[in-house]
Amino acid sequence: MPLSRPFVLAFLAARVIARALIDTLSPPACAACDAPVRRDRVFCPTCAATVLRTSNTPGEPLAFAAFGGAVAAALKRFKYGERPDLGRPLGHLLRGLLREEAPAVDLVIPVPLHPRRLAERGYNQAALLAHAAAGELGVPLAARALVRLRNTPQQATLGRAERLANVARAFVVRSPRAVRGRRILLVDDVATTGSTLEACRDALVEAGAREVITSCLARAGEPPADRAT
Repeated sequence: MPLSRPFVLAFLAARVIARALIDTLSPPACAACDAPVRRDRVFCPTCAATVLRTSNTPGEPLAFAAFGGAVAAALKRFKYGERPDLGRPLGHLLRGLLREEAPAVDLVIPVPLHPRRLAERGYNQAALLAHAAAGELGVPLAARALVRLRNTPQQATLGRAERLANVARAFVVRSPRAVRGRRILLVDDVATTGSTLEACRDALVEAGAREVITSCLARAGEPPADRAT
């Protein structure tokens, strides 16, 4: 039965009131510096000027921006500053990237944390981003498909060779049947050498995945393509 016009108008009015209440109790703020912003913006104008988009080429992880400026500041707060709420605005940026690139996949999987680190942090930042990616692509999210076997030292503290050794054979697929023959988007927050994403991709391919596309919000160590608008 079609909804009546008065009901639709009342519903829309309720949504407007609810949004106004949310903005009053929790006003939108810049993900990097907490300056007030419009709800459809992630960064304030000053911080947005420091965001540098990347060139995405075959063989490299899909990334929204170079790791630096406001993106680096926001990711550090998201990851180490007990700010899971930043998953929403940063996920919005990842959604935009995937809207541009439109990878054809069947499943989205985040890079996992070791259970001990997950318990300490209380959330997996990659899983929050992967949730946004799955929503944008309209495919299932398999948040627990990969398991991290070792509580490895944080990659940010290591050099390239140490990073590669640190994550080698550190991941395993929980249920190979769930990934066998499927095209997968693997999501992390930051790629520096890409060693973590490579180790996860190797585990998924060994378990029978048809294809694994790696992605992240920011990629370090390369010249940016241009400034974000």
